[in-house]
Amino acid sequence: MMDWTDRHCRYFHRLMSGQALLYTEMVTSPALVRGNAVHLLAYNPEEHPVALQLGGSDPVELAKAAKLGDAAGYDEINLNVGCPSDRVQSGTFGAVLMKNPDLVSECVKAMQDAVSAEVTVKCRIGVDEQDPDVILPEFLEKISAAGVTRVTIHARKAWLKGLSPKENRDIPPLDYPLVFKMKEAFPHLHMSLNGGVQTQDDIADLLATGMDGVMVGRAAYHAPASILVGADSRFFNTPDALDAQGAVRAMLPYMEDHLSKGGRLNQITRHMLGVFTGKPGARGWRRALSEGVSVKGAGPELVERALDEFVAAQTPPAS
Repeated sequence: MMDWTDRHCRYFHRLMSGQALLYTEMVTSPALVRGNAVHLLAYNPEEHPVALQLGGSDPVELAKAAKLGDAAGYDEINLNVGCPSDRVQSGTFGAVLMKNPDLVSECVKAMQDAVSAEVTVKCRIGVDEQDPDVILPEFLEKISAAGVTRVTIHARKAWLKGLSPKENRDIPPLDYPLVFKMKEAFPHLHMSLNGGVQTQDDIADLLATGMDGVMVGRAAYHAPASILVGADSRFFNTPDALDAQGAVRAMLPYMEDHLSKGGRLNQITRHMLGVFTGKPGARGWRRALSEGVSVKGAGPELVERALDEFVAAQTPPAS
């Protein structure tokens, strides 16, 4: 989710669910420690609970990066061992680390020693020619022995050679049964499943199998209301937050504040294009935002007009 789940995206999503755990886009430990890019840790207090997702492979450097995240107040520090992108592979972290569980164990142990926040891991079921039935339990055994108690498993292999990052999200087949077996084999681990989840009903079905949690990525980005609106009452037994229209209206003062600090409107609105996916008027909403933000001086009033037009599209014409 690099370049997607930034602080503006997360703030918007939080308005629709007060309980779902939000994750940052992956931040690399070299950027934080060597590049001093601590601005990447900025977030809004309203985002809690929020997890910092780190990428890296050097235990000392990851410990320093985790410490920065802990000091910033993140609720969880997550080590990404699942991203298959080329730039991640070139840095020897992400999914390629599935080939070196001992190093992953060293990394998480160093991170745990440096922070008070919980350190978690997100992984694949394997990479390239690895046999997931063999490598995944070995991997989980080693990180568990290192002290990890929460793990999220993307239920697909990653092919680091021959498939693009986009293809790695779709082409390798999902293997939910293997993840279910891992939950049975490691009952002490809080285990979440990721991959292929499109609806709240999918989430409910997976939780019914005994999984402790479900991570939703691109579906939650492209159609956030379908995943987040109503999730609090359905999955957390708490009152629901705002619906899609309410969330959009609640973003207007946030936009005003962002613009007053020199920000650009499209830095926020690009994350809002899919909020009405599947509803009458959704295409007009997307068009109004996409085209309108390029107009000089565009501000929250553009979003308000687009919302009014969307609401009008929900009312059938009088006969």
